[in-house]
Amino acid sequence: MAHHKSALKRIRQNEKRRLQNRYYKKSARTAIKNLRDLKDKAEAASFLPKVISMIDKLAKRGNIHRNKAANLKSGLTKHVNALA
Repeated sequence: MAHHKSALKRIRQNEKRRLQNRYYKKSARTAIKNLRDLKDKAEAASFLPKVISMIDKLAKRGNIHRNKAANLKSGLTKHVNALA
């Protein structure tokens, strides 16, 4: 167990940040799954910018690597464009 006041504070901050990161990452994963399940092109096209924004925020925060973010955005865009 930590003995310094600053170390105790850091433990509290890390736990708070970990829970926030988990929430944002899980929300984005769910949004990606929902986008892939959509069959209507117009609906998917309107939902795509929101999902891309979520992915960009994850990459900016360091929750996912920027290359993974680029790959996800590329794949989702291709998916939406391929819808009939």
